[in-house]
Amino acid sequence: MNPFAWSFRAQFLAASAVCFALVGFAIFSQLQWGLDPCPLCIFQRFAFIALGIVLLAGGLAAPRRPAWRRVWAVIAVATAAVGAAIAGRHTWLQLNPPEIPACGPPFEFLRDTLSTTSLIRRVMTGTGDCGNVDWTFLGLSMPAWSLLWFVLLAAWVLYAALRRSSRRN
Repeated sequence: MNPFAWSFRAQFLAASAVCFALVGFAIFSQLQWGLDPCPLCIFQRFAFIALGIVLLAGGLAAPRRPAWRRVWAVIAVATAAVGAAIAGRHTWLQLNPPEIPACGPPFEFLRDTLSTTSLIRRVMTGTGDCGNVDWTFLGLSMPAWSLLWFVLLAAWVLYAALRRSSRRN
């Protein structure tokens, strides 16, 4: 079965399942392999969860009108863009470690001691062990894979929303 011929609903629901599977893999790697997530890893998980929820809602709504499909696509692509920005920043921190501090306080300490805006600012500047590469597959680190998945999911969503409507939902 050709996934490019699937209905809008099936494409959005499949993309949602991919998002939740990626979060499941991240949790598995944390619990089974002992790969503790850094603050940026946690934000990437939140971004995948948010994207999965948007895709699930769009897939369940399955609008017939192209304009509404595009609305769902814009929301999903914006969510994927936020996730890609976080994953891109994380990948950049891993590729440029000498200028970036290697260690910092754990995320739980930061969450308990800083305001929300200060926490986000601190996390995005690469506190913790965000520069460490603890896992690779095919030469890419986990944040690089996350970046790739955010881009692929955004492209998939755009394809689903912009292609001609099929007879199915």
